[in-house]
Parts: sequence; structure tokens; C-alpha cells
Amino acid sequence: MAGKRVALVLGSGGARGYVHIGAIQVLAERGHEVVAVAGSSMGALVGGLFAAGKLGDYTDWVTGLSQRDVLRLLDPTLSGPGAIRLERVLARMSEILDGALIEKLPIPYTAVATDIGARREVWFTSGPLDVAIRASISIPGLITPIMVNGRLLVDGGVLNPVPMDPVIGTDADFTMAISLGGARTPHRDATPTKESSEQRPPNEWLDRFVKGAAGVWENDFVASILARFSRNGHDDEGHTPPAFEPPPPGLGITDVTSMSLDTMGSLITRFRLATLPPDVLVTVPGDAAKAMDFHRAEELIALGRTLTEAALDEATVDE
Repeated sequence: MAGKRVALVLGSGGARGYVHIGAIQVLAERGHEVVAVAGSSMGALVGGLFAAGKLGDYTDWVTGLSQRDVLRLLDPTLSGPGAIRLERVLARMSEILDGALIEKLPIPYTAVATDIGARREVWFTSGPLDVAIRASISIPGLITPIMVNGRLLVDGGVLNPVPMDPVIGTDADFTMAISLGGARTPHRDATPTKESSEQRPPNEWLDRFVKGAAGVWENDFVASILARFSRNGHDDEGHTPPAFEPPPPGLGITDVTSMSLDTMGSLITRFRLATLPPDVLVTVPGDAAKAMDFHRAEELIALGRTLTEAALDEATVDE
């Protein structure tokens, strides 16, 4: 049966958040009505634009951005508490939102941020929508945090990557949540493993490394590691290498920060969703895109459509 009422929860995950756009498109095409939206980080951004009726304008804009356009818009900085200011993006977003206030949106909306001074979540349910979104998308170490009413605010995904709590009690037929931090490979064991810090022969760990590197490292880096140990643990000059490897070439602070937050967020999400499970869960693999791959909008929107259609079909909520 089409036309059901949906409480929608949109998770954090950088550029993977374009998936949310595809998910919303599918819900509309199937005749469902979104009656409440909550989001963290990119989920707060897409959810806020949707609640304001401006998601189409935003989608038109981002699908036309090249990688060069994205780099220009991100406002990189060499000083301050973040590597990216986002002022140009914020200006465009504010222009699209045109002064929208959360309390006047046609759909109830909550943006989740994290107060790193008080170490607690902050739920924005009133006030300027663009400010609430800006607070929620401040990825620690990457995007400069902002102060709002004496609170130093960073990404909502730090404490609540998929914020189910704000939609509890909503008069909806079902809840649907989208998690952007799914396993990078199927059936990955998340339990702790014991390991020795002593360097072991390459034949004992190369296979594990190659499997673990799939979807995380670029192929040229994987090949360089394999070549480095292709001579029975000795380098090109016959010397025994140190008992550990340096970081891979080209690995930047953006990669380390986003991967660390993804690792932390996946654990938090697993525990929080076990307590408050949605009726429909759309899970996006963590390696679907890097956090800053904002030039891949069309591809990720299409992925969102595919994953959402499959999740709805499996849950049979349309019946």
C-alpha cells in the first residue's frame, strides 16, 4: 500500500551523504510522505534542504560540480582549528535556503551537532536553518567548528552518526534510517584481535593485508607494499626493513581523520541502532566514496536510489 507516513533519519558520512538525495527521491516516487526528518552532518544538510523544499535546487547545483569546482569551494586554510572553512559552500547554501527558520519548516526537522566543551549532543529544533546545518557538518580536524550561543560545535556524527532519538514518538507508519558507515567488505569481523608487534615474515600477513586493503588504499600503494616485501622481507639493497611500515605515500590528514571518524562512527552506530532500531535500514558501504568526494554527486545519488529500493522491497513496507 503506497502513501505511508515516514520518519526519516539521515546519517553522517561526508560526500557519501549524496546517497540521501537518491533515497528521498525513491520515497517520493513510491508515494510515501516524510513527516519528520533528523540528521547528523551531511544528513542534516540534505534533510534540512529537503524539509525546506529546496533539495531540488541544491541537487541541480551539486550535480554540476567538477572536482576542480569542489576544491575551489572548500576554502582550504593552513591555520586555525580546521583545514577547511566552507565559507563559499555556506554562502551558496544560505542563498538557496533564503533565510529559512527551522520552526517554520513544513516538515518537523532536527539537526544534531556535538558540543565538545560540554561533551553532549545539541539538537537544533528552531532558529536559522543554515546555522544549524553549518554546526552539524563541522567534521573535527577537517571543517572549522563554529560557536553558537557559547557552545563550540562540531559534527553531530561524533556522538550520534544516525540520530534515531529525535524522531521517536513521531506519528509515522514506519521509520527509515540511512547509515553511511557500513562495512567496507562483506562479513568483516569487528571483534578485537590480538597481535604481536614483532615483525613477522611477509608470507604470514600479505594475504590479510591485501584483503583488508581492498576498497581502502589505492592500487599503486598496495603494489608498493607487495614489492617492498617481495624479496623475503628485505629491501632493494638487501637490508632488513624496520619492524613497522611508515604511512603510505600521499596519505593526508583528511584521509586519516575521515577514516578514524568512520571507524569510531560505525561502532557507535551499531550500538545505538541496537537500542533504537528503525523499521527500514539502508546501509551504505564506507568505501562507497571518500569523505571529500563531493564531485561524485550523480554516482552517489544513483547508489542511494538502488540501495533504498532494495531495502524497501525487502522490508515490504509498500504493501
